[in-house]
Amino acid sequence: MTGPAGTVSGRVSVVRAGLWLIATVLAVRQLVAVLSTPRGERLTDLETWIGPSGVLHVKGSLYDGTDPFTGTPFSGLVLKPLSRAAEQALGWGWTFGSLALVVALGLVAARALPQPVSRRTSLFAAPVAISLLMLSLPVRNAFTLGQTSILPVLLVLLGCFAVRGQKTSGVLVGVAAALQPTVLLFAPLLWFTGRRRAAVVSGATFVGATLLAWAAMPQDSWTYWVHHLAGAGLSTDPAANANQSLHGMLLRFGLEKPLEILLFLVLGAAVAVLGLRRAVTYARDGQLLLAVAVTGCVAVAVSPTTWQHQLLWVLLAVVGRVGKRASDRYMWPVLVVLALTLPSKMLLPNMPVVEPIRDNVVLIAALAAAVVVPFLSRTSPLYRTPIATEYAEPVPARWKWVPLVPVWRRVLARPNLILELLLIRVGYSAYQQVRLAATGGTISGGRATAERHGHQVHSIEKFLHIDIEHWVNHTVVGGAPWLKDFFNFYYTSFHFVVPLSLLAFMYVRRPAEYRWARSALGFATILALIGFWAYPLAPPRLMPGLGFIDTVHGAQDFSKPNYGTLTELTNQYAAMPSLHFGWSLWCGIVIVVLARRWWVKALGLVHPLCTVSAIVATGNHWILDAVGGATVVCLGFFLTYVLQGPRVRTVKAAAARAASDGPDPVRPLSDSTSS
Repeated sequence: MTGPAGTVSGRVSVVRAGLWLIATVLAVRQLVAVLSTPRGERLTDLETWIGPSGVLHVKGSLYDGTDPFTGTPFSGLVLKPLSRAAEQALGWGWTFGSLALVVALGLVAARALPQPVSRRTSLFAAPVAISLLMLSLPVRNAFTLGQTSILPVLLVLLGCFAVRGQKTSGVLVGVAAALQPTVLLFAPLLWFTGRRRAAVVSGATFVGATLLAWAAMPQDSWTYWVHHLAGAGLSTDPAANANQSLHGMLLRFGLEKPLEILLFLVLGAAVAVLGLRRAVTYARDGQLLLAVAVTGCVAVAVSPTTWQHQLLWVLLAVVGRVGKRASDRYMWPVLVVLALTLPSKMLLPNMPVVEPIRDNVVLIAALAAAVVVPFLSRTSPLYRTPIATEYAEPVPARWKWVPLVPVWRRVLARPNLILELLLIRVGYSAYQQVRLAATGGTISGGRATAERHGHQVHSIEKFLHIDIEHWVNHTVVGGAPWLKDFFNFYYTSFHFVVPLSLLAFMYVRRPAEYRWARSALGFATILALIGFWAYPLAPPRLMPGLGFIDTVHGAQDFSKPNYGTLTELTNQYAAMPSLHFGWSLWCGIVIVVLARRWWVKALGLVHPLCTVSAIVATGNHWILDAVGGATVVCLGFFLTYVLQGPRVRTVKAAAARAASDGPDPVRPLSDSTSS
């Protein structure tokens, strides 16, 4: 094909191939991660079940011993024959079989997207779905432990979307319920959406499979269904954070029987009724995949125990569309994907006030999908065409050989606050992890290299006659005590307060310029992380023999330094470039550019001046570290300018120019954009 249509088709093919490549890389990475793990550390649950000493291999009850089987008796009946397989062959077969289940699950989910979907969305859906599944914590946990939790989800999706005939559909759902009892909640969904025969068959299949297991293992069946109340009492610690169910949450809140049982039953019944009603509504609206996801989220909440590998239902809820504005359309999918792919400690800080939310992040997402989030109906005009995002006028590229990123258009509207806060939090968590790992993850891991680099920097500064750190450090310590206290306070306090305050001000008062400034700060921080990784550097205070005084932490044993609670959480050898100075310089540049009054501009310049004085006086950085910080900040602004174009000076000015040039050429977002 030639011409514009052929160009677009070629780009779509390239993007699709790239997405499939990403999905393949993630799948291979998952296989390598599991198969390269030493024996005894991989497929631990599978080993507990069917290993040489596993509960399915030896004679006796499944539910006796210190590490009992936690699945249903029917699961044990199905898995028992595998105990005769060779351990090595079983490990490889189980891992590759789990991969096949994930791929099948992604393909079925992609085909089940609520109609209508654009051709582009349908082409991209399968690799994106498989990639998200591979990245999700439930799938990674199931691979590592050797769990069967992927199978019930796939059986339900096959029963709802892939097979013909209500009888076959009911059998698949019934078998899934026999493996995971709360899946039986799909029977009411089938009944109230007109598939009554499938609902009856699913219930009959569940009963038949359970009776078959009861006949084969009567004592174990009695133990599971009666003595332990459908497996509720088999867990060694149902109050653990890994149990993301209402029962686990109430236990973590300190509630105990019988009050806890009563609250669990009441809340579980309310969630089940409200969630199933919503699921039926979405199914009748033509959003059956969303209805399946909502029902699965109900099952997550009302189950006595829902471990991490059983939480895939929540990930399916990304198909629901929420929000009137196009800029809000991605909020719900991003929240769900982050909750299902990142540890909760990356989403929320380790603070007591947010602990109840942090410990129940996935459960909150499941409850939100089940009973709270107002998913749009397909009959709503906003379902396909949300309120369009307001963009500034297009601008030409600064250089022809460096084109602007076509999807990075200059948005005038204020970004979604929840997504921005999550972006800042996740970005800072990633920054901490990379910064800590830059010297092997320990304070002493890269000490020799960092000290060698410190001598290099010191030698360069002496050659340039800018080695003033020792003089400044001792002058401040030997001078007025208030000066040392001032620099210590400035170093420890203003590093985060000023940038966050400035970001908050711009978000409220200058939303378009907030995006410009935030992008520059993000680029600068990423470049700094590369510097930390490539060039670990000891600050002056950690250089033995040079006589620097650590004014903030006091004298240190360099082999076992002590910085209080941050000793194990920070990399003290990430000195180049100095983000203390870099972030302060970013603040100064933004204030000088945006402020209207001269004295405010002057105050903006005072902050980086005080910061560079503080980092040198306290012995925390070399002068060249500040030069490095200034370099990454300038590169951050440069990359933002090159890729996005000049900043939007004010929303009002941009709107006035657009009005004088004629009607806004930006058309409303199509369904292909919002899908």
